[in-house]
Amino acid sequence: MIINEFIDSKLLEKYLSQEKRDYLGASGLGDECARRIQYQYMHKEPKIKATTIRTFDIGHCLEDLVAQWLIDAGFGLRTRDENDQQFGFSTANGKISGHVDGIIFSFPKELDCAAKMKSQGPVLWENKTMNHRSWGETAKHGVFATKFQYYVQVQLYMAYLDLNTCLFTALNKDTSELYFEIIKFDAETAQKYSDRAVDILKAIENNELLPRVAMDPNFFICKMCGFYDVCWNNN
Repeated sequence: MIINEFIDSKLLEKYLSQEKRDYLGASGLGDECARRIQYQYMHKEPKIKATTIRTFDIGHCLEDLVAQWLIDAGFGLRTRDENDQQFGFSTANGKISGHVDGIIFSFPKELDCAAKMKSQGPVLWENKTMNHRSWGETAKHGVFATKFQYYVQVQLYMAYLDLNTCLFTALNKDTSELYFEIIKFDAETAQKYSDRAVDILKAIENNELLPRVAMDPNFFICKMCGFYDVCWNNN
């Protein structure tokens, strides 16, 4: 067995042995396909590649790096609470939950926006890493237009943590460029996707499968989905 194949097999083995989530995560509730969210909650086993696992792991490591850059620049960023746990929320008897990247409690006074941001109170911090193409689209058009699932994610965080503002950071993995966007709380979106979570839980309790994102199994979102086989071949 060559080294790549050996490492890949161990990565997949570790991934498949990890404890599965027993809640709907805020990070996934903006997914275009409600059925995919169901499958994740129901612990249906998706097909996943070792390269995808490595991409996730790289993102976690780079998140810590970006956090340190902000702290070194004078941002009052905390990624853990006083008990050394991630900031987050849990509702619906623990069936809907989320963990945030961090909360900013102060801004460097040299920044023009420091006084305004201070008046907002604590600010949610959410970080993502992207390839050059994806980063460029987001930097040009903004999170709402290009990464709506992330937009929903931060809206739910702000709703449940009683925050009014999010500083969204995107790191270009190819060029190391940083993109910053201030996202304000959108109560309508937060309520809509909180209600969606409740509807998904009700459907699961009633053994109902929600509609797919498309009627055609060749639709590009379906073709790329890790639940393709269980969704289209078994139902």
